[in-house]
Amino acid sequence: MNALLDVILPVFLILGAGYFAAWRKIVDAAAIDGVMKFAQNFAVPCLLFRSMSTLDLAQSFDPALLLSFYIGALSAGALGYFGARLIFARPPADALAIAFVASFSNTLLLGLPITERAYGAAALAGNYAIIAIHSPLLYAIGISLMEIVRSKGQGLPKLALTRQVLSAILRQPLVIGIVAGFAVNLSGLTLPGAMSSAVDMMVKAAIPAALFGLGGVLLRYRPEGDMKTITFVSLLTLVVHPMITYGLGKLFGLTVDQMRSAVLTAAMAPGVNAFLYANMYGVAKRVAASTVLLATAATVVTAWGWLHILP
Repeated sequence: MNALLDVILPVFLILGAGYFAAWRKIVDAAAIDGVMKFAQNFAVPCLLFRSMSTLDLAQSFDPALLLSFYIGALSAGALGYFGARLIFARPPADALAIAFVASFSNTLLLGLPITERAYGAAALAGNYAIIAIHSPLLYAIGISLMEIVRSKGQGLPKLALTRQVLSAILRQPLVIGIVAGFAVNLSGLTLPGAMSSAVDMMVKAAIPAALFGLGGVLLRYRPEGDMKTITFVSLLTLVVHPMITYGLGKLFGLTVDQMRSAVLTAAMAPGVNAFLYANMYGVAKRVAASTVLLATAATVVTAWGWLHILP
């Protein structure tokens, strides 16, 4: 019970405050969008920049850690795709969007604060290693597969497809923050004092602003049908992905901190980016939006369970 009260509920209280504020129209949709844009385009990239610029790269980017998480993510995505095709008879494009939702955990806005509250800031190195390649890797796979499916019979040149994939990835502020952090880390440069202080101020605002904004955004994603598919995808992201990661973590001999980072991150609900991917292509939007909402609510219980299982 202490884990629920001390670790998980504070995160969801901030998220719930954003939901309540949007529901009661204390803040309007434009204000919520502004908070999210501030968080995703400025504050969170600063957080990632700061983290990547100071991370011990040799120690944190352990192949066993990354394989444990990403084999689990891609396995959940594959099960989502074939389940959507074979069980729910969805067309290929819909199935790819559903697969993306099943594989795309909310590593940043849920995984990071819950892990920090549970185990402290010193335990986050594994989280940051996972986050560093999370969006670039899964977006590269998801966009490539979707463009291949959509371009069948259209003769889209491979060079045009490659440009589209790279452009979609490199324009993301989160990726820019990560790349800039790596550059500072590898070069050994240090920021001027005033700039470093400004970055630190932005970092302090990142997670609270992002959680509040996420709560407001979730008000828009109301469940409307497709409940069997939504339940199926929620189970993949909240149960199957962390189970596979946990098993592989045991097999690969992850340290206690690595196991905590990998499994808790894997156990998070899909992030809003999962809906944005479906919305970008206009496929499976209802499944994606409703899964983000319902799985986020269910994370209160499932994350509590994983905190009891983990060492």
